[in-house]
Amino acid sequence: MNNKIGIFDSGLGGLTILKELINILPNEDYYFIEDSMNNPYGEKDEEELLKITSDVVENLLKEKCKIIVIACNTATTSCMKKLKEKYKDTIFVGTVPAIKVAYDNNYKKTLILSTPYTMKSKRVNELLRDYKNEDQEIYNVSGENLASLIENDNQEEIKKLLEKILSPYKNKIDSIVLGCTHYPLVKKQIQAILKDVAIIDGSIGVAKEVKHQLELNNLLNSKNTRGDIKIFNNKSLDLTKRSYDILNSK
Repeated sequence: MNNKIGIFDSGLGGLTILKELINILPNEDYYFIEDSMNNPYGEKDEEELLKITSDVVENLLKEKCKIIVIACNTATTSCMKKLKEKYKDTIFVGTVPAIKVAYDNNYKKTLILSTPYTMKSKRVNELLRDYKNEDQEIYNVSGENLASLIENDNQEEIKKLLEKILSPYKNKIDSIVLGCTHYPLVKKQIQAILKDVAIIDGSIGVAKEVKHQLELNNLLNSKNTRGDIKIFNNKSLDLTKRSYDILNSK
């Protein structure tokens, strides 16, 4: 089916997932809603966030999206179950911290960096329960305000906050799981502080799951030409332009 793949996030963090989707599904058409108007999602209560995400889903369904990717850890852990119940005929793929990847690669000292909401969520606790090794040390750390700084491209403050958050873990960890889709956008800055630590994010896993769901439901795009990509930021045209620049950068 040649309908679009719909994606949404509380801003431009979902670009990290969109990039991976384009890599493995280049012939698909994409419609990405950046809900910067309501950024950050992590400061909303569940009722408000369900209303916000439902409105976004309605807009994606108007665009005839065949599958919807929730490119946000907070929205996934808070709303995905209820969205599936509300929109029973819609296929949803969510995003959660890639804790299983750290487990599968046998890392022993892992820092999970996520938003305050995701850090405390039931889903993250379930993942830790299911995948944590007995001999694996986990540091569950909040990146409070980091997503907003990335959204606003405040490089000086991003550097200060990352130093504050990550410096205590220098030479103490072997891996870091990025539990927010905004965080891979500052991967180089994180690497500069933590040096040889493995950086893990769930973007590739999400993209593979989208492909699997499309194959399972016979919904893969049949055309052989490169797909169309549309980004809509509901806050400003400048943010939309910046998103296209990030998407087209290496």
